Amino acid sequence: MSGSVDMSNGLPSHPERATLEGKNKFLGFWFFLGGETILFATFFGTYLGLRNGTADGPTSTDIFHLDLVFIMTMLLLTSSLTSVIAMSAMKKNNFKAMMTWMVITVILGLGFLGMEIYEFYQYVTHYEFGFTTSAFSSAFYSLVGLHGAHVTFGLCWITLLIIRYAKSGITLTNAPKFYVASLYWHFIDVVWVFIFTVVYLMGAGG
Repeated sequence: MSGSVDMSNGLPSHPERATLEGKNKFLGFWFFLGGETILFATFFGTYLGLRNGTADGPTSTDIFHLDLVFIMTMLLLTSSLTSVIAMSAMKKNNFKAMMTWMVITVILGLGFLGMEIYEFYQYVTHYEFGFTTSAFSSAFYSLVGLHGAHVTFGLCWITLLIIRYAKSGITLTNAPKFYVASLYWHFIDVVWVFIFTVVYLMGAGG
């Protein structure tokens, strides 16, 4: 039961949903994710429709290198795991552990983002594969770039929470904020799994 209290630390066992404000944040977030899902579905559909429109430019088999993308994927999936550990620590009222794992999550996310920027740089400089090169390139950068923008937003969100509540401890006010940010991060990871499969694996296979 979400409102039950763990007497070992004085906080409810689910502090992220122990208050009406927390429950409203949780509910509102799922509505938000519904809109985000439709947005990404639209971009995926556009990409699938244009992926063969290369206009004599580079194709997916020419530019995609799965070794780099695999490392990026491992970084992002690991960051999802660290955010799970952080939320577990939050429910145990272990503030130091929660903040430590959230910082690690941010570091892993930054590593992913840096490698994605490097990937785009390689495509532009070595393959002359820019946003306006072809319909395929436009669809690719729009979809993957949209995800990258969400990663950037998520990193800023979590970082601001870490800074703002660095010395406050876990409270019924900030617990929902950390929890919702963690859920958002999981959503970003799930979207990347689809990108890795639909864009990179299918693209590398022709």
